[in-house]
Amino acid sequence: MPTGGEVLVQALEALHVEVAFGLPGVHNLAAWKAFPGSAVRLVGVRHEQTAGYAADGYARATGRLGVALTTTGPGAANVVAATGEAWACHSPLLVIATDIPSTVRRPGAHRGVLHETNDQAGFFRPVTKAVVRVESAEDLYFDVVAAGRLAMQAPRRPVYVEIPTDLLSARVPVPEPVPDLRPAVHDEQLVDDVVTALGSAGRPLLWAGGGVTASDAGEALGRVAALLGAPVLTSYGGRGTLPPDHPCSVALPPHEPAVGALWDDADLVLCVGSDLDAMNTQGFRQPRPPRLVTVDLVQPVNYPPDLWVRADARQALGALAEALPDPGRRPWWRPPGDRSHLAGQETALLDAIEAALPEDAVVVADMCKAGYWYGGYGRVASARGLAYPVGWGTLGFGFPASLGAALSGRPTVALVGDGGFLFACGDLATAAQERLPVTVVLVDDGGYGMLAYDFEKDGETPVGCDLEPPDFVALAEAFRVPAERVGIGQLADALQRHMRTDGPSLLVVPADLVPPPNTSPRWYRAAVR
Repeated sequence: MPTGGEVLVQALEALHVEVAFGLPGVHNLAAWKAFPGSAVRLVGVRHEQTAGYAADGYARATGRLGVALTTTGPGAANVVAATGEAWACHSPLLVIATDIPSTVRRPGAHRGVLHETNDQAGFFRPVTKAVVRVESAEDLYFDVVAAGRLAMQAPRRPVYVEIPTDLLSARVPVPEPVPDLRPAVHDEQLVDDVVTALGSAGRPLLWAGGGVTASDAGEALGRVAALLGAPVLTSYGGRGTLPPDHPCSVALPPHEPAVGALWDDADLVLCVGSDLDAMNTQGFRQPRPPRLVTVDLVQPVNYPPDLWVRADARQALGALAEALPDPGRRPWWRPPGDRSHLAGQETALLDAIEAALPEDAVVVADMCKAGYWYGGYGRVASARGLAYPVGWGTLGFGFPASLGAALSGRPTVALVGDGGFLFACGDLATAAQERLPVTVVLVDDGGYGMLAYDFEKDGETPVGCDLEPPDFVALAEAFRVPAERVGIGQLADALQRHMRTDGPSLLVVPADLVPPPNTSPRWYRAAVR
């Protein structure tokens, strides 16, 4: 009979998990023993938060289930922030943590057992789709498989599984296969009503969000846009769903006045897979269009629509593409241009990065000025080509998330600042040990430059924003990670060279950037909604 730890690994194999990230602790060693020889590559990290971010980065780059394993108490608590980011951005994560042995747990009593918490699962309830506590060793296989499938079921979000440590060493009967979850039941599609609404619109506009990315609906999105002659604006989660050269793709973010004017001039907006959040609508200052049709699996809250189609993006867009008249209409709009009006060292940085990136690359951007620039103005050439933590806004996401993205098989670049990189710089050891093919572009402005700007724009003196930086090149080399310091003018050649290596590397770029117009201090919409 297998142990509970072996059954846990078998459950992950049944979920077709190829990679998991975690950190061993005294309570989960029985699980770690079961991974050697399995189909699951277990990557040991140096901090549990990295396990969560790496699992998230892997999920965003691949569309597959990300898995993070932690030990009890503080180990579980350390992964909560990463789980919250995944929740806010609809990433499918399976977070598995141990609890103290069931034999020593007493309901309602805290007994001082190592790592004991009264309600460990309570850490995760606000930031997960579901919380599952395994009550017996016999339930372990079923519960883990069902939890993983639930995380992947649209709308995708993390699921937390808690396993008392004694169940991992218990002997368990050989598990039976778990029947597939019934697919989510959606309302019947109101395709005729949507087609009628679109047909009566003279200036339709499409807004595509992360739901389009999650359902791989980019091709159908492009067909509908072409038939309508409509511009396509995207949220950060929707970047790359249309190729940059698609005639309906708008290359600038909605924070640009010329792009905002397209929204303002539209007489109908078809919003697909997006909640029209505060970051993308300039704090909900974007006016509600005359008619709003929303396609989403979650009921809209921020901008109540005239018509809500509760459906998967690909399902709905595919039906619309079949129902709309062909040939389509001529475009009613003119392209608002590109980022050339913003020429400076900021766009020179983007030019240099893009010159080195292959079409299938993934850029994992942190919450920093360089990340804001790429998130809003970078050329994202393919779906899932940008991972950006705007859901929760977790500084320190970029580097650890890139470790997971690097295992997607796609060329990976982490675009980070000096402040956020220091959150998880110890996981340079993970990158080196696992030979993870990620190149870190660290833009060093000597502190929390974005926060300093927030002070300075109000005429105040920054407090707590200047950091005494380490020698980042020497730091990386101490972990046996190749590193060098380059200017923006040398970045393209250096990045191409570093991306050709078979392991991690780091490029330090000294630059004090001005925040882009897609950051809140520079939003152009000032009226309160």
